Amino acid sequence: MSVADLVADLRESRGFRHKTDIAGVVASLARRMPRGASDLGQAVALGDDCAALADGDGYLLFAIEGMVSDFVQAMPWFAGYSSVMVNVSDIYAMGGRPLAVVDALWSDGVDAAHEVLAGMAAASVAYGVPIVGGHTNARSDRAQLAVSILGRAQALLSSFNARPGDRLLMAVDLRGRFEEPYPFWNASVGAPAERLRGDLELLPQLAENGLCDAAKDISMAGTLGTALMLLECSQVGARIDLDTIPKPAEVPLVRWITAFPSFGYLLAVREEHVERVQALFASRSLTCAAIGTVDASCEVVVHRGEEAAVLWDFGGEPFIVPAEQVLR
Repeated sequence: MSVADLVADLRESRGFRHKTDIAGVVASLARRMPRGASDLGQAVALGDDCAALADGDGYLLFAIEGMVSDFVQAMPWFAGYSSVMVNVSDIYAMGGRPLAVVDALWSDGVDAAHEVLAGMAAASVAYGVPIVGGHTNARSDRAQLAVSILGRAQALLSSFNARPGDRLLMAVDLRGRFEEPYPFWNASVGAPAERLRGDLELLPQLAENGLCDAAKDISMAGTLGTALMLLECSQVGARIDLDTIPKPAEVPLVRWITAFPSFGYLLAVREEHVERVQALFASRSLTCAAIGTVDASCEVVVHRGEEAAVLWDFGGEPFIVPAEQVLR
């Protein structure tokens, strides 16, 4: 597949489409809310993995994830597990540590909720994050699930802190498998809880030690869609080398860059810290590779050798942040 064809497919993918919907939601909300993040007490504007609320000498982190309904219906246990797992990942992506989760669950009868709840409980135990309450409707005509999380950070990793000259790093756990037929790369279920927690602890350590201040967890938009979200919030562009994206040997690149890994992060790291950051991930048998360089262009270009294509031009159209909402 040519790079141009790859870009065209990505722009029409479900993951990209779900993310571009965010711009419309943000614009609608912004018309009805006070102007600016500071009016709401937020440390960062809309577009990060969590809301960061200044609290004493640190920040409270607050986030929510909703599971796609067909996923909940088809794989209720793993959907429950994932609902906790992805929220935990959001907290760590901001440089924080999770405190607790709550859930909102709709099901057609109590029996139909058992597998979802079992998956949530398994993830709660694995990651050491308690489920402290929620809302249940067992008289619904279909399965729906959303989970919210609270955490705390001493220093933030933010989507708004990437700078021209930063190296764009991808950190990922390749010890996993796809949960067929979905694009979920599962390196979590069955892994030792101590290892899962230790791996995630790297993120707040990077923030607190001043080695990184810009990051985002790889979401349903995949590697490149997540890069767009990070770069757009920071009002920068990048040039990304497709051949340097780390992946399992047996997985085609086209599938991998749209995958949603259970442990996957993009980091914008100052050049002088790159080797140390990579060494920290390597010390835990996690892959961390430089996949591109951040620049001031406000365009994201992907290339393979001499073949290149513009993935997105933020000056021409927003990805998740409406132009009028970009911080100046």
